[in-house]
Amino acid sequence: MGILRVALLQMTAHGSDQDANRTKGDAFCRLAAQMGADIALFPEMWNTGYTPFCDHPWSPNFHPDDPAYEAMRRDLREMAIGLDSAFVLHFRQLARELNMAIGLTYLERWEPSPRNTIALIDRHGEIALTYAKVHTCEFDVEALLTPGEAFPVATLDTTQGPVRVGAMICFDREFPETARLLMLNGAELILVPNCCPMEINRLSQLRARAYENMTAIALANYAGLGHSVAYDGVAFADDERSLDMTVVEAGTAEGVYLAPIDLDRLRAYRASEVHGNAFRRPRLYGPLISEEVSEPFVRKLARR
Repeated sequence: MGILRVALLQMTAHGSDQDANRTKGDAFCRLAAQMGADIALFPEMWNTGYTPFCDHPWSPNFHPDDPAYEAMRRDLREMAIGLDSAFVLHFRQLARELNMAIGLTYLERWEPSPRNTIALIDRHGEIALTYAKVHTCEFDVEALLTPGEAFPVATLDTTQGPVRVGAMICFDREFPETARLLMLNGAELILVPNCCPMEINRLSQLRARAYENMTAIALANYAGLGHSVAYDGVAFADDERSLDMTVVEAGTAEGVYLAPIDLDRLRAYRASEVHGNAFRRPRLYGPLISEEVSEPFVRKLARR
């Protein structure tokens, strides 16, 4: 394979104006294609700019069954779109036109309530993968959404050859199980749409996900929050020298940040290094799938 180039679309949204967000997303995708991108990745829930959640004041007394949130629940249903929507169809056509895959994020129409979703559109305009955020932020108004139920991985046809791709969305990356399951399902590259500050602790956490699973990881965040970042998953050289896995890290400014990932190098590394699934002992990991929660981690809003 050649070098796979992932474009991180770090943008500021036009609030929840879906037409304006579609137009801006189109322009950024075209710029990414001009830069030679194989995949363009949007920040989290681009069709609404994540506005319904960012603009809502968080309260420690929040509860999704509070009647005060009923109007927001209705608004979310009205803003939600499906794969058959003009918004998604526009980017499917654009992917075909540009011969470039697009990781498109949106508030997805779903029952009983919408989902926070990414659709990975291949360069032929077909849907290669749909993933809904599993770890919704149930401590705030994202508890009004329906969580996803699986961690799918798909083979994406790119101009550089086939690549096994999975996704996790924002809060998902704070759970090591998410990236681990994607690795076990065959992911070589994990796409991460995001909408929160990527400060040193979250960046370190994400770097660890790449290191321990030997997967490339690419994250796109909103401008202002910034620090869209990509790691190539190769932590050591052949002579065991430690390597910086950072391919690119943005500041906070708007822009298209290109992350070149050498998949041949990553695949050779994965075939010989000790991390990933080589020396795990799953028979000892039973508590990882236990539903029991003990203090100090009991939270009344947590769904299982």
